[in-house]
Amino acid sequence: MSLWQYANPVKFLSLSERLLPVLWVGAALCLAAGLIWGFFGTPDDYRQGSTVKIIYLHVPSALMAINAWFMMLVASIIWLVRRHHVSALAAKAAAPVGVVMTLIALVTGAIWGQPMWGTWWAWDPRLTSFLILFLFYLGYVALWEAIEDPDTAADLTSVLCLVGSVFAVLSRYAVNFWNQGLHQGASLSLDKEKNVADVFYQPLLLAIAGFVLLFLALVLYRTGTEIRIRRARALRAREVRT
Repeated sequence: MSLWQYANPVKFLSLSERLLPVLWVGAALCLAAGLIWGFFGTPDDYRQGSTVKIIYLHVPSALMAINAWFMMLVASIIWLVRRHHVSALAAKAAAPVGVVMTLIALVTGAIWGQPMWGTWWAWDPRLTSFLILFLFYLGYVALWEAIEDPDTAADLTSVLCLVGSVFAVLSRYAVNFWNQGLHQGASLSLDKEKNVADVFYQPLLLAIAGFVLLFLALVLYRTGTEIRIRRARALRAREVRT
């Protein structure tokens, strides 16, 4: 069975209707467990105090902000190469979710950084590239809204997504590229020695799982909505012609 079959809007809607209840429930359970455990079931850090607990919002939202753009990149490339409308609509559907995730990461990062660094903001390579990524998100959403022809909008936003991917990569790996900067390295790593302490690790994984499931649920739901809107517009246009 090929994944390309879900480029058919009918099959995509059928699949999403089956998956959405599982995703909503899974997201609610993981988020509730991860955030309650993290904020109320873990001790204060010996250096950062209770401020460290913002990690349960900041790390998952930043992770999803970057990976949402990569998901949009894959969907945009599929549109440019295969011209599957579902992929273009999935990228469009993911963008506002990515905007919110990026905004949460920026705000929580500022709240976390102020007592740690003594400032709400610093022009650190990682922070700067993340802010530029946020602006690319806003530009992507605005471009979709500004162009009436959906295929033209999909073409131009796909090109914008390709360009913005540079800053998505920098947001993820800027700490590796530049040694200077206030921002710490990754909180999660394949190298166990670089991970957060075990007491914070398990609730953080639950919180991340909740954000991932929530993102998938929102994107599937919004993509289904975009497909239905496109159908409704096509039907109205056909009625006008007849």
